[in-house]
Amino acid sequence: MRPYVLASLLVAALALPTAARAQDDADRSVADGGIKVAGWRGRIDRRAITQGKTINDSRFVTEGRGFRASVGPAGIFWNPANTVAGDYEVMGTFTEHKMAAAHPHSYGIFIGGQGLESDTESLMYCIVYGTGSYAIKTFRGATVSTIVGTTPHPAIKKADATTGQAVNTVGWRVRGGQASCVVNGQVVRTLERAQFVAADKLTTTDGIWGIRATHNVEFSVTGLMKH
Repeated sequence: MRPYVLASLLVAALALPTAARAQDDADRSVADGGIKVAGWRGRIDRRAITQGKTINDSRFVTEGRGFRASVGPAGIFWNPANTVAGDYEVMGTFTEHKMAAAHPHSYGIFIGGQGLESDTESLMYCIVYGTGSYAIKTFRGATVSTIVGTTPHPAIKKADATTGQAVNTVGWRVRGGQASCVVNGQVVRTLERAQFVAADKLTTTDGIWGIRATHNVEFSVTGLMKH
């Protein structure tokens, strides 16, 4: 067999485990799913809906003074009573439980929630990963805009090598038209209004705020507050 043919076959073989892991990480369905906290609602991403998933494939329950989310398909969780306007800060402390998936998943806080149960919903979220990175995106209907791609930052605590847990306080600080993602008390990125207010992004940072989670993540959240 010619050397270059052998090399090509070897590369293909090495790629197979990665592809298999990606396929194995399909959206899970959690037993006894649904939103089980009075006043709270949830919505999953459009991609998951096309695959036959619903919010009942995740589970959101009260745990102590906070909540526990066992997430199947990616989505958002919110209480319509949790609204903010003008200048404000919102935050929550997330404890990600040991990750069993093939790649890191994320969690965080969204703001600017408008029409969350409509076809033209809008929101902006900052999420963190147990690998020590964060990202910022907006939703406007079916349009997803990446404002900051996955970026490492020293303020973000990585998952513990022994327990697999990661604990991070994630939130937003809105002041004078700017919006800053704040993690563990440190500003990781400040955005100017022109970066997030546009026809395909937000109309305002006023509105509902809540929790954003990607698929297959398991976490507890406490200390959800605004000030």
